[in-house]
Amino acid sequence: MTRKIDYLFLRNGSRNWQIKFQYPNGERVEKSLGTPDRAQAEILALPHIQEHKLRLLEAKPGINITWQHRFAPGQEHVAADGERIIADDRELIVLSHNGAIVRKEANGGFAVEVPARREQKTIARNEKQRERVATNPDDALIETYLKHKNITDYYEREARAVWALYKLLTNGKPLRDASRDDGRKLVDYFEKKGLKSATIQKKVGWLTAAVNLAIDEGKLKFNPFSSIVPERDDKERRLPLSETDIRIVKQKLNRLDKGDQLLFRALASTGMRLSEAFEIDGEMKERGCRYIIIGSKTSQSLRRVPLPTALLPFLPLKIEGPLFPGGPKAASKRLNRFLNDVGIDDRRKVVHSLRHRAQDRLRAAGCPEDCRWAILGHEEKTVAEGYGEGFPVPLLRRWIDKIGF
Repeated sequence: MTRKIDYLFLRNGSRNWQIKFQYPNGERVEKSLGTPDRAQAEILALPHIQEHKLRLLEAKPGINITWQHRFAPGQEHVAADGERIIADDRELIVLSHNGAIVRKEANGGFAVEVPARREQKTIARNEKQRERVATNPDDALIETYLKHKNITDYYEREARAVWALYKLLTNGKPLRDASRDDGRKLVDYFEKKGLKSATIQKKVGWLTAAVNLAIDEGKLKFNPFSSIVPERDDKERRLPLSETDIRIVKQKLNRLDKGDQLLFRALASTGMRLSEAFEIDGEMKERGCRYIIIGSKTSQSLRRVPLPTALLPFLPLKIEGPLFPGGPKAASKRLNRFLNDVGIDDRRKVVHSLRHRAQDRLRAAGCPEDCRWAILGHEEKTVAEGYGEGFPVPLLRRWIDKIGF
């Protein structure tokens, strides 16, 4: 019998779960998962465990793991339906005929070459894994939703964590038998943790959307997560950072390390969400203007963002991989702590206030509403007419430079 390995542990004096790995060469890796909830930690650990197992597999003689591209990176391709496909090492950016971003897809996948004598064992093992997934139709519904909507990275981990929490709170009650009271167990759990109603709605929204898709496909008839979050006026209004605040920050920016200095400059000069900064893993050019593609939060937030003139001197000559290491949660804590340390201690002023400042700066400069949303990404689905028509990057660059830092 194979010994079960538990990669998770709690360090003395820490609330949050850690993940640890040991390699045959003696290397040890430890990382905080940023949550005190064991169920959520197990979900957040999955991509790290996958990477760990791939490294162990690569170390075995005769086994070769490669990433096989669907399209050659660094090139633009044209699909049969007229869509343009821009390929980088791991992703495909699909544009419509007018330049609007349609979706993002993986540019291929991992291929594992194993010795012939192991091949049959591997096939049998994979078949058993597929059978285990197939025995839980609700897990399959969640997998279908994530694949259908191309939910990846941070949002995929959040959705999986909420689903795992629901199963834990209801002892795995099947969705076909669930009531709204079962769904409300999630709400009660999050409220006891002190989360605002908007945050709870966002988390529960992953399961609401997944079940709605299952209903559309005739697999379920009732949504136990629909309309279960009470409407409360508990949203704390954020204030934009004033120009006086910005002057203070610029004078004391060297208190941050180089990576966080660049992160703060990027947020201030573009107005992007903090989570979107961690999506940056490459750049492209249009008529000489460098730009990035961000916005996996929703379909209306996926967009091309020019790199502002104020930011260019601090960037590498070409972005050819993730620009910021780590994750948005830890970065949020560091940057908000920095704001408090330099005297900006109004609790309504946080790192997200840079986004509000960018909106105000663009509005004051006379930037048209559709251009503003093309730069910042929409918050709601009821958006200005004409969004998604694909504004030229040079035009957006002229407007984004009005934000400044």
